[in-house]
Amino acid sequence: MDISLVELSRLQFAMTALYHFLFVPLTLGLSILVATMETVYVMTDRPIWRQMTKFWGTLFGINFVLGVATGITMEFQFGMNWSYYSHYVGDIFGAPLAIEGLMAFFLEATFVGLFFFGWDKLSKRAHLVVTWLVAIGSNLSALWILIANGWMQHPVGAVFDPMTMRMEMTSFYAVLFNAVAQAKFVHTVSAGYVTASGFVVGVSAWYLLKGRHIELARRSIAVAAAFGLAASLSVVLLGDESGYEASLNQKMKLAAIEAMWNTEPAPAPFTLFGIPDQQNHETKWAVKIPWLMGLIGTRSLDTPIPGINQLVAQAKERIQSGLIAYDALVKYRAAKGNVTPEVKQQFTDHSADLGYAFLLKKYVDDPLKATPAQIDAAANDTVPMVFPLFWAFRLMVGLGLFFIVGFGYYFYRASFRGMKFPRGSLIFAPAAIPLPWIAAELGWFVAEFGRQPWTVDGILPTAMSVSHLSVLDLLLTLAGFVTFYSVLFVIEMGLMLKYIRKGPTQDVDETERWMAAHAHRLRSADRQEPFATPAE
Repeated sequence: MDISLVELSRLQFAMTALYHFLFVPLTLGLSILVATMETVYVMTDRPIWRQMTKFWGTLFGINFVLGVATGITMEFQFGMNWSYYSHYVGDIFGAPLAIEGLMAFFLEATFVGLFFFGWDKLSKRAHLVVTWLVAIGSNLSALWILIANGWMQHPVGAVFDPMTMRMEMTSFYAVLFNAVAQAKFVHTVSAGYVTASGFVVGVSAWYLLKGRHIELARRSIAVAAAFGLAASLSVVLLGDESGYEASLNQKMKLAAIEAMWNTEPAPAPFTLFGIPDQQNHETKWAVKIPWLMGLIGTRSLDTPIPGINQLVAQAKERIQSGLIAYDALVKYRAAKGNVTPEVKQQFTDHSADLGYAFLLKKYVDDPLKATPAQIDAAANDTVPMVFPLFWAFRLMVGLGLFFIVGFGYYFYRASFRGMKFPRGSLIFAPAAIPLPWIAAELGWFVAEFGRQPWTVDGILPTAMSVSHLSVLDLLLTLAGFVTFYSVLFVIEMGLMLKYIRKGPTQDVDETERWMAAHAHRLRSADRQEPFATPAE
């Protein structure tokens, strides 16, 4: 396989996936925030909360539409650029994608129309149900996509059929409740909640700086800061769970993230700072925190974390085992399945390592003819590029800890200082809006780049997964995608900025607010509006 074809295919999918994920986290988080605001409106009858729901709902709608457009385009690439991957694992990968389309996407798309056009046609409670169904649909979309992705990270509930040359599902339950998929789902949606919270706080702070929409901005910061603080704490805790799953199922990824070249005595230290040198297998100027990596990665004091060099040696052994399975596979297919029990047993005993034999396809058409040097090269290919993984992970973690401090500050000012914010904090909040997106994109980079050289970890190498296209085809389609997505990006930013500058259609004035509050207190003296300002 032409390496330039593989790399261009990877570049194209990475570009479209990373661009699509600009929309996903904001959709996930805003849907919940909007539903929460409308819940307060239904509970209190305060017009300001209806105004907040409609304003932030408009921004959600713009983001939702463009997210759908980019997501559909991205899924087409499975058949266009990754046809052998689609053939090889379509029986498993296709199921959650189909369910996502039938259950989550249609639920989301159906009720989003009712959300926008049903304000005067539905009762308040019925409209609230619609809003929560939109939020649930948005999050269910993420669930099924991440189940599919989690299976690629940790393939379970499936076996390889030597006659069809495909993975076939044996347990949908195992695929659905894959521990890696579940950890990825809760971690990813929490990151989306952080992103939306940062967006709401930033836009609201800008309104306060401009002296516009004061009541909406104060309440929005109060809700988003509380939500963002809880979500940012969850991201850190759930990220720890993802790291623990990697120590069980993706040891090379964890070793590369840590730039751990050799197995160290348990519990292993965490490298806070260093310059990984992959050529010499060392980390220069390393600053380490004793025991921390062992505690995080293994949750014990006596379990070692394998180093890169030791894992490469294990990969070489698995390639040798995979060659035995490959030899049995050739005999199996030549005889159309009518092979001796010895050959069947040979394949059964070594089939778990068949994917490692496929790594040799990068160097030789027939893996059985691979030289020792080619086997060594294939084993070394199991090590992803360490430097970008090492620093992407640390930058992501640093941003995660920063979000906890930041949302904690705004929550404190909103809850205990009468929603009064120093001017410096109002200037900082809009400037910090991109940071959660950067952290989310870094997280996806660590997850996907760290899985290389596998499309499906341990089963299907990336070099085998691509379609047989020409380099020219890929360059033309890549240029087309870049143009298309650039246009969408300009449209997205233009619409979002337009409606942010415009703000709510009409501010709720003081008389209307007082009358609504007075009528509300007459109906139920013991019910109070959450997040009310001291003036009320």
